[in-house]
Amino acid sequence: MLQNASAINGYAIAASDGRLGTVSDFLFDDASWLVRWLVVDTGKWLSGRKVLLPPAVLGRLDPDGREFAVGLTMQQVKDGPDIDTERPVSRQIEANIYNYYSWQPYWSMGFLMGGYGYGGGARTVSPVPESRLLEEDIAAAQRSSDDPHLRSIEAVTGHHVHAGDGEIGHVEDFLVEDADWSIQYLVVDTQNWWPGKRVLISPRLVQEIDWTDNLVHLNVGRQRVKDSPAYDASTSVDRAFEKHSHSHYGDARSSDQP
Repeated sequence: MLQNASAINGYAIAASDGRLGTVSDFLFDDASWLVRWLVVDTGKWLSGRKVLLPPAVLGRLDPDGREFAVGLTMQQVKDGPDIDTERPVSRQIEANIYNYYSWQPYWSMGFLMGGYGYGGGARTVSPVPESRLLEEDIAAAQRSSDDPHLRSIEAVTGHHVHAGDGEIGHVEDFLVEDADWSIQYLVVDTQNWWPGKRVLISPRLVQEIDWTDNLVHLNVGRQRVKDSPAYDASTSVDRAFEKHSHSHYGDARSSDQP
């Protein structure tokens, strides 16, 4: 089911023996458009410290209770690696987290959806005995610099969106599939170009994200976006809507290029 990232922000994370904190951000891979980490703000419990949790440790999202359950204790999280979420998250930092919890890194699994075997229902990461931890992956991570593909949803929200022939609006939100934590759409508010319309843009239409100038560049023209189906957050994005949107853009990536 598609979920607004902004709606999941603030969800509680419940450990087996208490509340860990609340979701404050998401880190996604801008090559695969998969959410790799949830940033959890622990509040007063750990004096404002933030921790990273992979989506695979979360149980099914509970929209009524606004929380996720995780199979961890509060002490486990407290004793975990200290992360500075204000700095880019490197592969070494990711490896340190996986190593601490004895989980197998997503990059070592080779699966398209992150290496967890994502699917419906509660998801777990199978512990890996220390002797089986991939030493080569850990060693490579320790030599690596910051992972250039991990991006913050909070940081990208608000970026101006440019079509091939000019600006069309800004990123307002993201739609995430909660079965596999893939980003399916960017919600783009076009009020700066034409009033009152929001549209959904598939990541496949994103040509580049310019982190220096806070821009998202699309490989389609403004008219194609203007003529696309309007998005109403109060209604669900069903198969009919997605089929219409896919049909609308079709081969736009090539036909709209100047």
